[in-house]
Amino acid sequence: MKLLEIQKSKFIGYAYRVDDVKNIEEILLQQKKEHKKATHICYAYKIDSGMEIVKFSDDGEPQGTAGRPMLSVIEKKKLNNVLVVVVRYFGGIKLGANGLVRAYTKAASLALGEL
Repeated sequence: MKLLEIQKSKFIGYAYRVDDVKNIEEILLQQKKEHKKATHICYAYKIDSGMEIVKFSDDGEPQGTAGRPMLSVIEKKKLNNVLVVVVRYFGGIKLGANGLVRAYTKAASLALGEL
Protein backbone atom coordinates (compact mmCIF):
# COMPACT_ATOMS: atom_id res chain seq x y z
CA MET A 1 0.00 0.00 0.00
CA LYS A 2 1.24 3.46 -0.92
CA LEU A 3 -0.36 6.76 0.11
CA LEU A 4 -0.07 9.81 -2.09
CA GLU A 5 -1.62 13.17 -1.18
CA ILE A 6 -2.24 15.75 -3.90
CA GLN A 7 -4.07 19.00 -3.14
CA LYS A 8 -5.85 17.48 -0.15
CA SER A 9 -7.05 14.39 -2.07
CA LYS A 10 -5.68 11.09 -0.81
CA PHE A 11 -4.77 8.40 -3.32
CA ILE A 12 -4.06 4.99 -1.81
CA GLY A 13 -2.48 2.48 -4.17
CA TYR A 14 -2.54 -1.30 -3.81
CA ALA A 15 -0.97 -3.92 -6.05
CA TYR A 16 -1.70 -7.64 -6.07
CA ARG A 17 -0.51 -10.75 -7.85
CA VAL A 18 -3.61 -12.47 -9.24
CA ASP A 19 -4.39 -15.68 -11.10
CA ASP A 20 -7.98 -15.27 -12.23
CA VAL A 21 -10.95 -12.91 -12.43
CA LYS A 22 -12.64 -14.52 -9.41
CA ASN A 23 -9.63 -13.61 -7.27
CA ILE A 24 -9.84 -10.03 -8.57
CA GLU A 25 -13.57 -9.78 -7.80
CA GLU A 26 -12.89 -10.87 -4.20
CA ILE A 27 -10.15 -8.26 -3.79
CA LEU A 28 -12.34 -5.48 -5.22
CA LEU A 29 -15.22 -6.45 -2.95
CA GLN A 30 -12.88 -6.33 0.05
CA GLN A 31 -11.58 -2.91 -1.03
CA LYS A 32 -15.15 -1.59 -1.29
CA LYS A 33 -15.91 -2.87 2.22
CA GLU A 34 -12.70 -1.42 3.65
CA HIS A 35 -13.08 1.99 1.98
CA LYS A 36 -16.83 2.62 2.25
CA LYS A 37 -16.35 6.39 2.40
CA ALA A 38 -13.98 6.60 -0.57
CA THR A 39 -15.02 8.78 -3.47
CA HIS A 40 -13.59 6.45 -6.14
CA ILE A 41 -12.07 2.95 -6.22
CA CYS A 42 -10.38 2.65 -9.62
CA TYR A 43 -8.53 -0.37 -10.91
CA ALA A 44 -6.73 -2.00 -13.80
CA TYR A 45 -5.57 -5.55 -14.32
CA LYS A 46 -3.91 -7.81 -16.80
CA ILE A 47 -4.02 -11.60 -16.63
CA ASP A 48 -2.26 -13.84 -19.11
CA SER A 49 -2.95 -17.50 -18.54
CA GLY A 50 -3.04 -18.67 -22.13
CA MET A 51 -5.56 -15.99 -23.04
CA GLU A 52 -4.95 -12.35 -22.15
CA ILE A 53 -7.63 -10.65 -20.06
CA VAL A 54 -7.36 -6.89 -19.58
CA LYS A 55 -9.82 -4.61 -17.81
CA PHE A 56 -9.88 -1.22 -16.13
CA SER A 57 -12.38 1.06 -14.41
CA ASP A 58 -12.51 4.82 -13.82
CA ASP A 59 -15.26 4.35 -11.18
CA GLY A 60 -16.91 7.70 -11.86
CA GLU A 61 -13.79 9.73 -12.59
CA PRO A 62 -13.83 11.44 -16.00
CA GLN A 63 -13.40 8.84 -18.74
CA GLY A 64 -9.79 7.93 -19.43
CA THR A 65 -8.32 9.66 -16.36
CA ALA A 66 -7.84 6.71 -13.99
CA GLY A 67 -8.18 3.12 -15.22
CA ARG A 68 -6.53 3.53 -18.62
CA PRO A 69 -3.45 5.36 -17.23
CA MET A 70 -3.11 2.66 -14.53
CA LEU A 71 -3.26 -0.06 -17.21
CA SER A 72 -0.54 1.82 -19.12
CA VAL A 73 1.73 1.54 -16.07
CA ILE A 74 1.16 -2.24 -15.97
CA GLU A 75 1.95 -2.50 -19.68
CA LYS A 76 5.05 -0.28 -19.53
CA LYS A 77 6.42 -2.41 -16.70
CA LYS A 78 5.62 -5.53 -18.80
CA LEU A 79 3.72 -7.12 -15.92
CA ASN A 80 1.23 -9.97 -16.12
CA ASN A 81 -1.16 -11.43 -13.57
CA VAL A 82 -1.40 -8.18 -11.63
CA LEU A 83 -4.17 -5.99 -10.29
CA VAL A 84 -3.62 -2.40 -9.23
CA VAL A 85 -6.27 -0.56 -7.23
CA VAL A 86 -6.19 3.15 -6.39
CA VAL A 87 -8.64 4.43 -3.81
CA ARG A 88 -9.35 8.17 -3.84
CA TYR A 89 -10.70 10.27 -1.02
CA PHE A 90 -11.63 13.63 -2.59
CA GLY A 91 -10.09 16.56 -0.74
CA GLY A 92 -12.29 19.34 -2.14
CA ILE A 93 -9.97 20.63 -4.88
CA LYS A 94 -10.60 19.52 -8.47
CA LEU A 95 -7.42 18.35 -10.17
CA GLY A 96 -8.58 18.49 -13.79
CA ALA A 97 -8.12 15.69 -16.31
CA ASN A 98 -4.33 16.05 -16.58
CA GLY A 99 -3.95 16.21 -12.80
CA LEU A 100 -6.03 13.06 -12.38
CA VAL A 101 -4.01 11.18 -15.00
CA ARG A 102 -0.77 12.16 -13.24
CA ALA A 103 -2.13 11.25 -9.80
CA TYR A 104 -3.49 7.83 -10.79
CA THR A 105 -0.37 7.05 -12.83
CA LYS A 106 1.93 7.91 -9.93
CA ALA A 107 -0.16 6.05 -7.34
CA ALA A 108 -0.27 2.95 -9.56
CA SER A 109 3.46 3.11 -10.26
CA LEU A 110 4.31 3.43 -6.56
CA ALA A 111 2.02 0.52 -5.65
CA LEU A 112 3.38 -1.73 -8.41
CA GLY A 113 6.91 -0.90 -7.31
CA GLU A 114 6.21 -2.87 -4.15
CA LEU A 115 5.47 -6.14 -5.98
